Amino acid sequence: MAEISETPAGQNVNAEQPAGTKQPGSTEQPKGVQEGQTGEEVSKDARMWAMFCHLAGLAGFIVPVIISGIIAPLIVWQIKKDDYPFVDEQGKEAVNFQISMLIYALIAGALICVGIGIFLLPVVGVFDLVFLLIAAVKANNGEHYRYPLTIRFIK
Repeated sequence: MAEISETPAGQNVNAEQPAGTKQPGSTEQPKGVQEGQTGEEVSKDARMWAMFCHLAGLAGFIVPVIISGIIAPLIVWQIKKDDYPFVDEQGKEAVNFQISMLIYALIAGALICVGIGIFLLPVVGVFDLVFLLIAAVKANNGEHYRYPLTIRFIK
């Protein structure tokens, strides 16, 4: 049976484990990967506010006003953009995406008279909801996310 001892750092070490192998639960980086290569660390507050920028787009699903999905992310972005560069970047993405989704929804609404819009309007809504949630999760993880099919009005 393997002997387990505790190091001064409080980690359990298996005496029979070969040197240089990684302990389960260890947070050490693999060889060749440096801390700076993964990108700049984003603060917890910046990640939270960036996530709120994306989730604010849900206001368009809750409040039955056409532009509420744009106004809510715009407000969150305008309040916090000067405090955190990550929120500034993700807020622009969220607002641009919501403007694009509004345009696509208006086009789908106009195509209802042709019959195609009946199918396109729900697709636009589901697309908006799914990618909004993906972006919120990515922002909360500190990842820089860019929405697909977005017209970049705000640069």
